[in-house]
Amino acid sequence: MSIQVATFYHFCPLRPDAEQQQALVAEMETQGVKGTVLLTPEGVNATIAGPKSGVQAVLRAIEGQITLAPLEVKYSTCAFQPFGKAKVKLKPETISLGEPACPTVVGEYLDTQAWNALLQDPDAIIIDTRNDYEVHLGTFRGAVNPNIASFRELPDFVRRVIGEDNTRKIGTFCTGGIRCEKFTAWLLAEGYQHVYHLKGGILKYFEEVSAADNQWIGECFVFDDRIAVDCDLQPSQTASICPVCSYTLTPADRAQPSYAENQSCPYCAVADPYRPMLSRAQAAGHDLNA
Repeated sequence: MSIQVATFYHFCPLRPDAEQQQALVAEMETQGVKGTVLLTPEGVNATIAGPKSGVQAVLRAIEGQITLAPLEVKYSTCAFQPFGKAKVKLKPETISLGEPACPTVVGEYLDTQAWNALLQDPDAIIIDTRNDYEVHLGTFRGAVNPNIASFRELPDFVRRVIGEDNTRKIGTFCTGGIRCEKFTAWLLAEGYQHVYHLKGGILKYFEEVSAADNQWIGECFVFDDRIAVDCDLQPSQTASICPVCSYTLTPADRAQPSYAENQSCPYCAVADPYRPMLSRAQAAGHDLNA
């Protein structure tokens, strides 16, 4: 049976409580849906998976009882259930930048065609807002990897690299759109004038872009047992995670002399402050939403 995977977020003022949490977990379990839903004062952030009818029922429940507004959802399919449990968590932020707030003024959304044009603009800096272990598996041609272990480190990166040049064109992107949307709000608040982000993130880009126009290199890390998806949104057949240091690995990494299965990888001995903040237990079980 094909499993439908739905990734979505929605910024809106909420007052999430234990009653909502329990009701949504019950609905997910009734519908045979697993995954993680974060309910926060600034909105919802989630990836869920299950039979198509069940996923759609859960989405209707969230729209009708929590957000009271339609959700913009990125879909993919999987031959196996990529999550182990149905989880609904109450958190202070949908994605932590260290400054809880519901973004109201955000950067300009770019569709696939406009995004590809920005990638070719020599006056623009394109920032991958994801963590280093995600970027390692793939990114856009010409994008800058800020080498961060946490979303909270992005403001410092911008101050160091762009500084006070508030007229520079800044393009941002992330997996599903939530990180870059929140970050564009911060950029605008800091006085940067020309701020853009990829609408729907990498996953929506994969849905819409043609093979001839695709500017992505590699695969896209996802926070579930698929580890990554390719440009056709199919689960990776090659990516893995080192059970010792938790870094993401490509076939080229596993071909290095320093790689020994379940013992070491090329990144285990690297003294690098930008290491992924994943526990060894999570890496061993690939339950990255734990």
